[in-house]
Amino acid sequence: MDRSRKEEEEDSTFTNISLADDIDHSSRILYPRPKSLLPKMMNADMDAVDAENQVELEEKTRLINQVLELQHTLEDLSARVDAVKEENLKLKSENQVLGQYIENLMSASSVFQTTDTKSKRK
Repeated sequence: MDRSRKEEEEDSTFTNISLADDIDHSSRILYPRPKSLLPKMMNADMDAVDAENQVELEEKTRLINQVLELQHTLEDLSARVDAVKEENLKLKSENQVLGQYIENLMSASSVFQTTDTKSKRK
């Protein structure tokens, strides 16, 4: 079974694709086999796609980390706002108490009493 060089070349440039339900090899259709350039181009394209996917993945990871950092910052700011609100209410209450205390002192002191200026002049 010595094959000729021509048959070997044909086998290297064509791929046999059998028709459905054909067992007889004489009815095979020969299609050109892809040249070696096509797989190289496909590999280059795949590398480019992989690089793009890697860049996309890195960008997504960076954005996710940025969102998480912003969420933590927002939580911290929200907690700080709540603490400031509580402090503000506490200080308002203390100011009311102090204001009432000062009014009571002023009303009890003779220095702050309203005086009749006409009676003192005489």
